[in-house]
Amino acid sequence: MKIGYAFNELLAVLLLATGALSLAWLLLRRGRQHKPWWVHWGADFFTVIALVFTCRVALADWQRVPSASMEPTLRVGDMLLINHLAYGPRLPFTNTAIPMGTPQRGDIAVFRYPPDVSQFYVKRIVGLPGDKVQFRDGILAVNGQPLQAEDLGWGTHPADAGQRLLRETLGGRPHEMKLNPFVMGRLPLQALGEPDCQSERPAAWTCTVPPEHLLAIGDNRDNSADSRAWGFVPEREIYGRVDRVLFNYLEFDRFWHKPE
Repeated sequence: MKIGYAFNELLAVLLLATGALSLAWLLLRRGRQHKPWWVHWGADFFTVIALVFTCRVALADWQRVPSASMEPTLRVGDMLLINHLAYGPRLPFTNTAIPMGTPQRGDIAVFRYPPDVSQFYVKRIVGLPGDKVQFRDGILAVNGQPLQAEDLGWGTHPADAGQRLLRETLGGRPHEMKLNPFVMGRLPLQALGEPDCQSERPAAWTCTVPPEHLLAIGDNRDNSADSRAWGFVPEREIYGRVDRVLFNYLEFDRFWHKPE
């Protein structure tokens, strides 16, 4: 699920520009009674942009969900609260992060899309470095644990029409996912191949996650461009963890919703 571009980099550019205008005004304002137009439109915004930029880099961020690849957990239109402190804030213009934690199996993580790091994606982390992940007909198991998925029946939400909802358990953490009964996980395994992965048949494969990488899969198993399509996620590209749905203009009952 693509959720946008690196907005923090744009804020950083605006911060540098307004900072330069603020410095210029400090040096030139002696004896001047009136502020020129560029001070009103530039330097005066420096404090506001600095506060927004600091909060987005160091504490939390927000992004809107535009697609259905993480349904039923995240819905189209959800505004997500992304916690940077879960893994550590990232310095703009770099892949350098201040480590404060590591992703856990089952986390809903935001990361820089590996083929194009200017975009952010959100998926569920299902495999950590060294994990052996088994995929059978849309259901996952890790490190030899039995496949665990409770059938919850047909989806009742309009976006889940014709889909089977299941409660899957990974590493002791349950979450809901959905399957198209006519597909059942038979999406092409395009990017996960030898030597890390072995495919037995469509919708049946096993992968060992390489060092310093993660395996990320969408909860909408039959409608998600995820690690199956573009490969493992480098740990250095992890951006934050989704902790809350702030609101959704289309579904008011999702205000401050905590996704599983």
